[in-house]
Amino acid sequence: MAKFSVRELLDAGFHFGHQTKRWNPKMAPFIFSSRNGIHIIDLHQTVRLLRDAYVFVRNEVSKGGVVLFVGTKRQSVEMISDVAEKTGQYYVNHRWLGGTLTNWKTIQGSIRRLKDIEKMKTDGTFEALTKKEVQGLERSRMKMERSLGGIKDMTRLPSLIVVVDTNKEAIAVKEANKLGIPVVALVDTNCQPDAIDWIVPGNDDAIRSLKLFLTKMGEAILDGVQVRGDNPVYERQEDTSIRLSQVPSKLIEEADQDEEMIEQL
Repeated sequence: MAKFSVRELLDAGFHFGHQTKRWNPKMAPFIFSSRNGIHIIDLHQTVRLLRDAYVFVRNEVSKGGVVLFVGTKRQSVEMISDVAEKTGQYYVNHRWLGGTLTNWKTIQGSIRRLKDIEKMKTDGTFEALTKKEVQGLERSRMKMERSLGGIKDMTRLPSLIVVVDTNKEAIAVKEANKLGIPVVALVDTNCQPDAIDWIVPGNDDAIRSLKLFLTKMGEAILDGVQVRGDNPVYERQEDTSIRLSQVPSKLIEEADQDEEMIEQL
């Protein structure tokens, strides 16, 4: 099991909250004091709660659980995809599409079309299409890959989501709450903690604190995989319902519809 210490959190700047005037009063139980107009988070509580979150994630993964990382803020984009890919899990790091969880069947349809286009690109189908058709499909593929690439191999709803900014990812948190999917989150002093199942009070802006939080969550996943006794990386199952024999013209039409949906959300 990973080690947790106040010193490690302190070195990562975990204790720095937001300006006192921007705080959420419901975070008061997790605040130690204020300094120069900045709230200071109680790291003794953070250590305990981070350990609790770690144990929860480890246990869920040990039972075969699937983890979805959510973080679209600029400084977390690469870290989110990195930890998800290293642990064999899934992520959204561009923009949360409304209904990603609550309208999962529709999202799966878009993912199937994304995979169909990818297949066409590699099996020679593109060679039989006009330049305009290829450009249209490639444009749609790139947009869908950006929004759906991190979940295109996720064949079922996640067992839990890990969030790094609950204010920015409020829609994702709301959808998870609606479906009863547990939320593990790094919660800063300006955030609403009520919707979070496993709160980790801490700085959600600094790169070092984000990296530390995500590293611990990644370690929890790998620990859970080890307990389960599987391979180090979660085995991703391909969606066998994908139909690769669709007529190109129909696929182009559906890809355009997906592109419009993504732009509207």
